[in-house]
Formats: sequence, structure tokens, C-alpha cells
Amino acid sequence: MELAIPVIERPDISGLVVEDDTPVDNLPSEKQQRLLTESLYASWSGPPSEASGEPRPFLAAANVGLFASVRRPPLVPDFFLSVDVVPAEPRWAKENRTYLFWEFGKPPELVVEVVSNREGEELGKKRRGYAAMRIPYYVVYDPARHLGEAALHAFELRGDLYVPIQPWFETLGLGLVEWDGEFEGMGGPWLRWRREDGTLLPTGAERAESERKRAESERKRAEDAETRAQRLAARLRELGVDPDGET
Repeated sequence: MELAIPVIERPDISGLVVEDDTPVDNLPSEKQQRLLTESLYASWSGPPSEASGEPRPFLAAANVGLFASVRRPPLVPDFFLSVDVVPAEPRWAKENRTYLFWEFGKPPELVVEVVSNREGEELGKKRRGYAAMRIPYYVVYDPARHLGEAALHAFELRGDLYVPIQPWFETLGLGLVEWDGEFEGMGGPWLRWRREDGTLLPTGAERAESERKRAESERKRAEDAETRAQRLAARLRELGVDPDGET
């Protein structure tokens, strides 16, 4: 006897506005969002599976709407990270162009809001909104200190409320730290991913520069070794010894 496979009815999203083409608000925010996204794809494979140890797939994106329900307006974080999900095809289909909780089957693990002014209510209305969406980790980065003396606020969902934590996210194996440096020609500070040992997750450009320096160092060592060998051979010949062992 064949078992009937239940048909899951998806919500009607024909009237849902999944994007409105609103531009990003400023250059530093745009670069900050890309720094968070690009460094993950350049240097992170996802958290390891407890069962196999293999890295799990992930989706990182900036300025994409999060829809928990067709009856509730979306929230659009500056950045989000969701583990164990893969974007569906066809990618330009309406249901695949944004983050619909019922399509992906879960909320993201982490969202980041970058504060540009005092109007966003990142520590008020938005924090309550993300908590209602059941997003485990919420981060507010305030580089200009619009909201107070602290630049970095991290929260973990416990029950129905966010509680402050240090910016280390155990289930992801990642942390965040404020870093003062240069990214794409623009000075910091910046919000960067870090590993448990405190080292930064490098960008693609940083990885390429590190590889260039490593290759240059190996080339220099090889050249130095060849130069030393040539000098030794010359000295041996001065002493009447054939370094090639010929008679």
C-alpha cells in the first residue's frame, strides 16, 4: 500500500513586495556590509557538522528582506547569516529572491545592524522585531557612537528576550571584533569576524596578499640557498677541491 505524500500549501506571495530598490544609505555602511559578507565566503566553510565534521552550507547576505510571515512586514538587516540553507533555483523566481522563512525552513542564525544615525531604533523596535522572529543572535554595530559609549552590542535570544553577551557565537564558531585598519582604501574602524583564537577571518584580498608574500619568501629562500651553494663551491675550488666530485 502506497503512503500518500502530504501536499504542503505555500502562502500566496503574489502581493508581497520582496524588494523596493531602495539604495544603501552611505558608503561606509556599504563597505561594512561587504566586508562581513566577502570575508565569510573567502575564508569560512561554515560550522562543522557534529555528526560528520564536514562544513555545513551557509548563506550570507546584505540588505535582503527577512519575511517571517506574509501578514507581517519584513525586517531588512544590514547583514544576516543563515546556516544549513542553500538558495533555490531558479534564482530570479519571486519566492527565491528574498529570505522567506517558510521556504528556507528556518530563520537566520545571526543578523547585524550598522548604526548610521539615531533614527533606526536598533536597540528598541528592531531588537524586539528580531526577537519575535526567533533569530538566535542579534548584533548592533555603532562605529560613530550614536547610541552611547559602546560601539558593539551583541545579544543572544533566551526565551522571548535578547540578553547581552560577549560577541562570540558558540553555535557558529565565530566571533566579531572591532578592528582599526584599512579596507579597500577606506580607513577603519571596521567590524570583523574572528576565530576562537582571536585571529581575523581574512578577506580575499588579504588571502591573496598573504599567498604572494609566502611565495616571495619561498623564492627568496631558494635564491639564498643557491647563492650559498655557489659561494661554497667557489671556495672549495680555491682549496683545490672539486665540489662536483669529478676527478
